[in-house]
Amino acid sequence: MSKAFFQRLEGKAHNHRLPLSMAVDNLSFNEQGLIPVITQDHSTKTVLMQAWMNQEALHKTLHTGRMVYWSRSRNRLWEKGATSGHTQQLISMSFDCDGDVILCQVAQKGAACHTGRPACFYLAVEPEQQQVRVIGDACQP
Repeated sequence: MSKAFFQRLEGKAHNHRLPLSMAVDNLSFNEQGLIPVITQDHSTKTVLMQAWMNQEALHKTLHTGRMVYWSRSRNRLWEKGATSGHTQQLISMSFDCDGDVILCQVAQKGAACHTGRPACFYLAVEPEQQQVRVIGDACQP
């Protein structure tokens, strides 16, 4: 919640360390108690999806090593792959310079997108043609 906390870290030297709980306590969760999470494949660096976490989802992810998000549509915690088998194992987590976005690198098993596509970002914007193009096919169940 403290932008000043993250601003004080800007001048710290490489490998400076601080307690994880201190950083988590100062993250900027929004009015709904959520923070955006960008999930990236750890080996290809492909951005797989964007989702949300609340404090509980963040703590469960850190504790279990499995990605747990907050589902805004279901209004409950959601462990990625719990029903589909398309799981995400946490490899690394980092916070941005303002403490208002989390980046997670994961080992993805199966499709990341509910459409069956490898990633959620399959709608390529082509500004010159003023169109959007679907890239890649959905996996058939």
